[in-house]
Order: sequence, then C-alpha cells, then structure tokens
Amino acid sequence: MQQSPPRSRRKPVQDFSLAPVMSALDAIEHGGAGVDDALRQLRRRHDCHPSHLAWAAEAVQNVLAARAEHVAHHLPGPGALPTEDIWVAAAELATPDARGAVRYERTAWGRRYASADGRLREIWLLSVNSVKDRTAAEIAEAAAVAVTGVPSVAGFGEPYRPTGAGAMLPEQVRVVAVGCGDGSRRVLADWDAEEAVRQYTRHAKPALARVIDLRANQTSPGSACVNCEGLPSCSQPPTIPLLLGVNRPRRVRRRRSVSVSDLRTHATCPAKYHLTRVLHLKSAEPESAAIRRGRAVDAWLNEQHRVRHSCRAALLPDVLPGLTTEETGPAARMIAEHAAVCPLDGLPEDEQVEVQPRRTAYDPELDAVVIADPDLLYTDAGGWVWRETKTAASRPWEGRPLMESFPQLALAVLLMSAGVLGGDPRRSRIELELLYEDGSACEELCPADPGTVEEARRVIAALAGPWAADETCTATPGHGCTGCEALRWCGPGLGHTAGS
Repeated sequence: MQQSPPRSRRKPVQDFSLAPVMSALDAIEHGGAGVDDALRQLRRRHDCHPSHLAWAAEAVQNVLAARAEHVAHHLPGPGALPTEDIWVAAAELATPDARGAVRYERTAWGRRYASADGRLREIWLLSVNSVKDRTAAEIAEAAAVAVTGVPSVAGFGEPYRPTGAGAMLPEQVRVVAVGCGDGSRRVLADWDAEEAVRQYTRHAKPALARVIDLRANQTSPGSACVNCEGLPSCSQPPTIPLLLGVNRPRRVRRRRSVSVSDLRTHATCPAKYHLTRVLHLKSAEPESAAIRRGRAVDAWLNEQHRVRHSCRAALLPDVLPGLTTEETGPAARMIAEHAAVCPLDGLPEDEQVEVQPRRTAYDPELDAVVIADPDLLYTDAGGWVWRETKTAASRPWEGRPLMESFPQLALAVLLMSAGVLGGDPRRSRIELELLYEDGSACEELCPADPGTVEEARRVIAALAGPWAADETCTATPGHGCTGCEALRWCGPGLGHTAGS
C-alpha cells in the first residue's frame, strides 16, 4: 500500500549521528584529503546542527587516533588499508522461500580495511559515545561478512553488484569496536577464516534464522517502524489520527518517532532534544545522584515485578548498582514506601502483568510513530491498569494540573481511550505512584472520562505543536544548561554558563 500523500524523505537537519563523521573519514581515507582540510570541510556543512558538527570534529579525531594506536600495536604484521567497496555475503535460492525471497544479502556497516595482499581484513564497528557491548551473534556476523563477503557496490533499490576488485577471500579477520565520543577501542575478534565461519554457524546463523521467522510471522512495533515502507498498511502499530493533536504541517518531513520524554526535552531546549534524544550524544560527565537513584529504584522494582512477586514481603537491598553506600539509604527507603502500595500485592494469579512493555501508535497526520513505555501494565477484573512510578525529593506543586506535571499520564489517557490496550474501558484506569524517602502518594485518572480526555489532548498538543513545527532545534540557554549532557558542544550553552 502506497502512503498517501507520498512519504516525505526531507530532513531539515541531519538526524544520523555518524553521518558527518563517516563523510569526513571517507574524505580522508578514500578522497586523499588531509585531516585539517577534511575538518574544515566538515564545519562548513549546512545540513547538520552546529553542535552536531562540533561533536563530529572531535569524533573524527578520536577515531583517527584510535586507528593509529591500533596499527602501531599490531606492527610489524600486515598493515590494513582503507577499502571503499562494501563486503557482501549473498545467497541465491533456486526457488522462492516461504517469505517469497530468492536472494539474501548480508553486510556489516562500519569502516573497512584490508591488507594489500588480501590476507587480512578488518571491520571497525563505530559507536556514538563509548565502545558498545556486542553480542556473540553480532561479532560473529561481522566477522563472517568480512571473511566471506565479496567487494561490491550498491544500486538504489537493486541487488549489490560485485566490483571484481580484491576478490580473494582473506585468511584472517579482525572485528574492532571504537567509541567515537571518547576514542575507546576494543578488539572483539581476531580469528582465522575457519574460526570465523565456526563462530558464525554457532552464534549468528541461528539468530538470523530467528529474525527472519519473527518478521515473517508477527509484528514488533517500535522505533523501527520509522523506516518501514509497509507501515500504512500494517496492523501494528494502531493508527490513531491526530493522536498528538497537531494538524499536518505545511512542509512535511521524514517520518519520526517520538515519546513524551522527547517532547518534554524539546520544550526545555530544542537543541538538547536534538543532541541527546535524536543524536544520542552524551558527555563523559557523571549523572546526577537523583537520576542514578531513580534508575536504581526502577531496576529493583522491575526485577521484583518480573518474577510476579509482591514487594511487600521483599527484603530491602543493602546495595544497589550504581549507588554509593550513602545514596543507597534514601533509595532503599523509597523502595520500602513502594512496598506498602505495590499493586501486585493480592493480585489474583490469573491477571496479566507486563513490566515496562512498549506500546506504540501511529499518527498519520504527522507521519509520527508515538512510543510509550509504561512502568507496569496489569489487568484488574476485566480492565487494564497503566501504572507510572516516579521517585522524587519533594512533592509536586499542587497548583499545577497533574497531567501537566506528568505528561506521560496524558499520553496514557489518549492511548487507553483509543482502545490501544483493549479491555473494558469502564474498568480501566491510570495510576501514578510517587515515592519519597518519607512517604508515598497515589493518584488515579479515568481514561473513559470525557473531561480527562479533553485535558489530555490539550497537554499533549501543547507539547507536540512546537516539536512538529521546529526545523532548526535552536538552543534556548538557561538554568538547564548546567548539567546538560550536550553542553560540551553547545556554543550558546557554553556562553551562558561562562556568563553565569
């Protein structure tokens, strides 16, 4: 089914973190540009946010430094030089399979290097911030593609075409991970060709088979729906016109995903939203104690709820990951406050419980995939209950409407009133649990109440309207600059904090 009107591909500002990094590295490694020239060219780009370019310039130098250290460490062995061709492992089928496919192509995205004699290949897997942990299947697949892949070029919407260059398969492969944000580097695999094939057969091949089966037989709605051409005709996620309460903009843009956290961050500072929520840039500065405490409490509660245990009888933790001894005390007291109001206490065994499930909906007016991750969903006598649990150092201001203080509740109202969860709407409700060191509070909202739904629409539309119309993500310096994860690369923010 063709999307109507046709789907836009327009990006007012680049939303792929590594796009300028890869372009600059291409200029250096394949175009013969010097580092200084490539960085000057990088800073002149007009399709990226200025802070994105500031980060990218650092990232390029971090990758180059990591590459130089890697080469020096592995001398005097065979050196690996940049290669521009993509390595493609393709399988042709004599007849279409159950999915209708006659050809499968496997590639591994990253930087590619090969020795002059073709005996060694390296593939570098880039992460935005630090080196990312990779599964055994990911590592084995990257190694297998590097070992068995044929140098090829892509045609838009067409199969890859072999170039005929460097077609000899290597004897050795390395998979190297590098963090663009801090230059961290780790060799994930250093195998001969036979070992790479063994690791692929053991780890990657079963994982690929599961992925193919999953995609053939069921849907898994989420942020990946942004890139799916079949979304308009798919049964999931459910389509809810004007879910965000904003009409189609005059200039349509590429499909995006959005959550309430995204909208709240954009309302605070559009630049912070773009850098931290879209590009996922993160400085090395430590997080605040309140953020770490909230995460630790959340993780402990989730673990209890996943095994279907009421928290009332649970032993309070003496240690919580990520917290100091002094910080564990306040967090444990919040957990104790939760135990008194845990919704699983006394819940019948035949009721359903889902811990931090993802719920997704599609707003066709904005071509936006709307994502929500409730802390807990459970059924109660035929209705669904959506529960949000928040830790806080102080009580919220009583003069502010509840859904303005916690707009995730407003989105929950809209999704439940639209029937996304199912169940009896008259028996369904939304619960907010607030945890303090010295007490707790619980509030309820009814998604079947017309007044509540109308207020929820107003709250979400007020947040979504500026987000939908914004094409520049301009910084709005203020008190929020202190502690911002993207401050390092934000000129207006640095100017504000220096002036303060």
